[in-house]
Amino acid sequence: MSSTILLIALAGLVVLPVFAVVATYNRLVALDQRCETAFADIDVHLKHRQNLIPNLVETVRGFARHEHEILLGVARAQAEAAAAIAPEARLKAERDLTQSITSLIGVAERYPELLASGHFCALRDELVGAENRITAARRFYNLAVGEYGATLRQFPGSLVARHRNLEPRTPFDLGLERVLIDEPSAVKL
Repeated sequence: MSSTILLIALAGLVVLPVFAVVATYNRLVALDQRCETAFADIDVHLKHRQNLIPNLVETVRGFARHEHEILLGVARAQAEAAAAIAPEARLKAERDLTQSITSLIGVAERYPELLASGHFCALRDELVGAENRITAARRFYNLAVGEYGATLRQFPGSLVARHRNLEPRTPFDLGLERVLIDEPSAVKL
């Protein structure tokens, strides 16, 4: 009887750590997949925003032709964001695009006839909606990245991560919590 108890205790000492490692690895895989899915959601919203930009640029160009540098900057930033593939390059390109869009909307504030245009207002409203969806998707992604990173740092996650070469992910930060394109900016004349 005592040898049976000793055998069960030894089996428990072997099985429990193996179970903990397997469970931790499976949790890390699930959290990594959640990060992938959340980033794909951001990607969809960013592509929608990029599709709005050519119409916005053309609308502004119709009213403010001499703002050539800003219009060119937005078009260039949009092309770079569309071409960026690597996550870090994508993050930088989207950050630059956000700043360009903010500049373009700031220019629009100087043209009352542009602000009164129904087409411009509809595009701006759609852009505001896109920015809101990007913000919500980015928050969800960053929460998933935070949970994944915390699990990587905790025991036994740190051991499993080191053994499987799992790396933490970078949060998606555009430099601003939200682009305030729906609120008029203060323009000094």
